[in-house]
Amino acid sequence: MGGAPARSVDGESRLALVRRARRMKRCLDQAYPDAHCELDFTTPLELLVAVVLSAQTTDVRVNQVTPALFARYRTAADYAGADRAELEEYLRPTGFFRAKANSVMGLGAALVERFDGEVPGKQADLITLPGVGRKTANVVLGDAFGVPGITVDTHFGRLVRRWGWTDLEDPVKVEHAIGELIPRKEWTMLSHRTIFHGRRVCHARKPACGACPLARDCPSYGTGPIEFEEAAKLVKGEEREHLLAMVTGS
Repeated sequence: MGGAPARSVDGESRLALVRRARRMKRCLDQAYPDAHCELDFTTPLELLVAVVLSAQTTDVRVNQVTPALFARYRTAADYAGADRAELEEYLRPTGFFRAKANSVMGLGAALVERFDGEVPGKQADLITLPGVGRKTANVVLGDAFGVPGITVDTHFGRLVRRWGWTDLEDPVKVEHAIGELIPRKEWTMLSHRTIFHGRRVCHARKPACGACPLARDCPSYGTGPIEFEEAAKLVKGEEREHLLAMVTGS
């Protein structure tokens, strides 16, 4: 499959786009059946804080910080009343720790003042919180409340444009455009699987085109190396052997 020629999307009809997008989604389903939010959490508040902390750093780094953080600050009121210097020390490894301390303390205060200390389960409420935009809200809704949402982070936006699903740049417009291609119930897992694929195969600078299970339907096939052996070296993650087997049929 990895060596198959890319399917052109020049003049692609709306129906053809929908069919191609859904084929690619089914391939992602097979490639990453266990895809999930890579931030560790047990409550909506923990997830909300973790997403805020993930700005300008990696999920791995956030997950190194949050066990101690969550043990120390268990409620929104704990964050609202935190000693700033102490909180900043917990957050220091995530970078921009002073700004993040401001965000988390403000978030805690807003939850206490307006939502009785509980994280609301509606996007309209979530986006009124300090430092919470649609992307953060959709992550929290999808993973803490089971409400379908499309999370347009840098990986997701880059991949759906590379796949020719949209040429839009604005995250909100991208969210709506992709939502028209894929059934609503699939949105959260589509987000996770697309992000997984962006981190493991479809890298920004050098995608592993020749070892990509989506190659047959990708109009950007050839952006990275197309020879299987060379491309296979670029594939990352614990799913690597499974992904390569999908391509080789072995």
